[in-house]
Amino acid sequence: MSSSDPHRDPEDAPEVLHEDDVAEVVEAQDVDGDLVMGDDDDDQDELVLQNDSIAYFDGHKDSVFCIAQHPLYPNLVATGGSEGDADDAPGKGYVIDTSAAAERPVLPPSYNSDPNAAQNPALKSIFAIEGHTDSINALAFTLPRGEFLVSGGMDGRLRVYAVSASSPSSAQFRFLGESQETEEVNWLAPCPSAEYPNTIAFGASDGSVWVLTLDASDPSNPIQIVQTYFLHTGPCTAGAWSPDGLLLATVSEDASLHVFDVWGVAGAKNLVTDNGQTVVSLTAADQRFEVEGGLYSVAISPTGSFVAAGGAGGAIRIVSLPRLSQPQAQQQSKSRQQAKSAATSSQAGAILAAVQVQTDSIETLAFSPSAPLLAAGSVDGSIAVFDTARSFALRRHLRGAHDGEAVVKLEFVRAASGPAAQAAGWLLTSCGLDGVVRRWDLRGATPGAAPAQAGQEGQAPAGLVKEWRGHRGGGEGGGVLGFVQGETGERVVTAGDDAVVLVFEA
Repeated sequence: MSSSDPHRDPEDAPEVLHEDDVAEVVEAQDVDGDLVMGDDDDDQDELVLQNDSIAYFDGHKDSVFCIAQHPLYPNLVATGGSEGDADDAPGKGYVIDTSAAAERPVLPPSYNSDPNAAQNPALKSIFAIEGHTDSINALAFTLPRGEFLVSGGMDGRLRVYAVSASSPSSAQFRFLGESQETEEVNWLAPCPSAEYPNTIAFGASDGSVWVLTLDASDPSNPIQIVQTYFLHTGPCTAGAWSPDGLLLATVSEDASLHVFDVWGVAGAKNLVTDNGQTVVSLTAADQRFEVEGGLYSVAISPTGSFVAAGGAGGAIRIVSLPRLSQPQAQQQSKSRQQAKSAATSSQAGAILAAVQVQTDSIETLAFSPSAPLLAAGSVDGSIAVFDTARSFALRRHLRGAHDGEAVVKLEFVRAASGPAAQAAGWLLTSCGLDGVVRRWDLRGATPGAAPAQAGQEGQAPAGLVKEWRGHRGGGEGGGVLGFVQGETGERVVTAGDDAVVLVFEA
């Protein structure tokens, strides 16, 4: 919706922040990391052959669509995908123990000049996830202790496995049950609340949203439906819990955002909307909120005071949320500052900002756990970083961060150790369809290096700490479709569209 829309009241319209406008607001040192990473076709062959991994798993027969990590034993990783490119190919997944990864570069057989050369995979599967008739495209371990592994498929099935483990090597998996309520599962999100353990939410292609609690002690009903919601009129594309696990935010291709009061806490405080189910419900019917082309990503701030929804054309909407619980005492002061600065209105559902810097769909959003940062990854290959303590002013725009290929996932390192400890909350990991995983230091230029200007050769781009190559990139059968990195980010495990899982050391 154009800002010149005659139907819009200028006083009601959220301020749209364009890159040219915010350049005058943010200090020079905040934006000196702008960069352009150009494509070089002459180097493509060399890049394809480069492999920085320390281990790999190549048991998949087709694309690896999803990956999940055990919350207590980060070396325990589950991956899911398809067993072939045929229309009737079943879905299959694996659980692997990455602790066996050697600290040496390796090359999977599929990368050798002779693919038939004898070479066993460095990592072995310790369990196979089966029973899906179509691709597995979502995986999650439940919180807080990873007592269950859940797989969701394009066949609409949700399959649940009970997990018992005292270490990765001792992990055992037992099929608990399955549910098939929809035609296709789009995403899974475990509830982070210890008060409501082993709860999982998922969104479906028919727009429905489900919340389930898993209970192995009740063999007659191990998968218990907590809530079902049917407010979206298009496919539900993404979902995210608030840090306290009380609210669930979901978005859809119909450009709607709903934030559900899953446990009734907001209802008890008379903070729900007229539908009795949500604390926020915004749709394209509201011209101030409208995003033509739909919404595809969502994230809630660490303080739970606002939600960010990203969609087509690079549009991002920031919306206020009610405070249902007090933030944790140990939360960083800058996280409290971002909530105080952003919550300019105490009314839940107020549109705090509308930003549009990138030119294509926002596929992934991530808030820093301790710094006032919101990062957005776009199909245009760029990463935009906004300052949540300065009315979401643009802090940095990493143009071409993934060489013009879509950015698939962003995630901040939560608790760095060693020399990187001071950078915790400022280190951002990204992956894209270029087949590369990169890590960025958003405090400024890479330590010890002069800032590199766009287009300069032989210099590392400002803010780029490290990059890991090994997957094929670009076009069909290439790209990194997901990663996990634990709390410290010391080891990154990837899911490749090239049917390979790689392990990288930071």
